[in-house]
Amino acid sequence: MSESAEPSLAAQASSTAEAARSVAGGLFVTFEGGDGAGKSTQADLLATWLEAQGYEVVRTRDPGGTPLGSAVRALLLHGDHVDQRAEALLYAADRAQNLAEVVRPALARGAVVVQDRYIDSSLAYQGAGRPLPSSEIRELNEWATEGLWPQLTVLLDVSPDLAARRRASAGQQADRLEREAAEFHHRVREGFLALAAAEPDRFLVLDAAQEVKELHTQILSRIATYLAA
Repeated sequence: MSESAEPSLAAQASSTAEAARSVAGGLFVTFEGGDGAGKSTQADLLATWLEAQGYEVVRTRDPGGTPLGSAVRALLLHGDHVDQRAEALLYAADRAQNLAEVVRPALARGAVVVQDRYIDSSLAYQGAGRPLPSSEIRELNEWATEGLWPQLTVLLDVSPDLAARRRASAGQQADRLEREAAEFHHRVREGFLALAAAEPDRFLVLDAAQEVKELHTQILSRIATYLAA
């Protein structure tokens, strides 16, 4: 193709931006659940589907969605010892940075933000798994995020035993949190379920033992209600 016949990169980018579908005010979707629930798999599938429909999608994770967050993630998941209050503060710091740098700008553009974990993880892990007051964890994170909550939270409910078997079969080395005792992971699971029971309109609770395709179909059914609004 001759140079004159080929659109410039700037023109191509402009055309793509004009063609992208947007959601008024943006759409913030988070995936929650214990380690090994399949959150990243389902979040990736949703992001791919949304992009195929023409939406701008921003895929991020908590912790680790920014350069600062990546450093925090390494400390939290692979450090030898992290005090429980320091742990809660580090998660909140990561969250504040990710919202300022990634999430809020994307929502302002009308994009769909698909994120692994958010405040609910701190409420479940630090507020239920750890002996820290849930009210203080909530207050800290609402301050860090200026009260921004997702419109939809997909909770993939998985038993700690099944999650451990999945990690073992995948040959994954357990991180600091995954190495916690079984009782800790049972408390975390109950914490997630209690959060979902308290906010049924925001949460979609799914049995993570189902097949990947079946879970994806159920998530698409729910997400369609937000896109049609």
